[in-house]
Amino acid sequence: MDKLKINVVIAGRTYPLSVKNTKEEEGMRKAANAINNLIALYEKNYAVSDKQDVLAMSALQFASKIEIASLEKQSTEKEVIQKINELSNLLETHLE
Repeated sequence: MDKLKINVVIAGRTYPLSVKNTKEEEGMRKAANAINNLIALYEKNYAVSDKQDVLAMSALQFASKIEIASLEKQSTEKEVIQKINELSNLLETHLE
């Protein structure tokens, strides 16, 4: 299958990309839109004179959300494993 060639605009600059399918294209366009919205928010609310600063702030915001979600998932998985172990121990106790 041929890759699709698309262009996305982030912070006023056009970036040519190759994507595998329309689903990936949609994801890229939504991501670019989210970045541009966050850039606009930072420019509106903070005295930022350089696009590089706004891009760095946006990257940090998105990366921190990913890290927080990962930590929360790990914590949930540990809790689930602990509960399963507790139930297994309880079953073993009652079956003996």
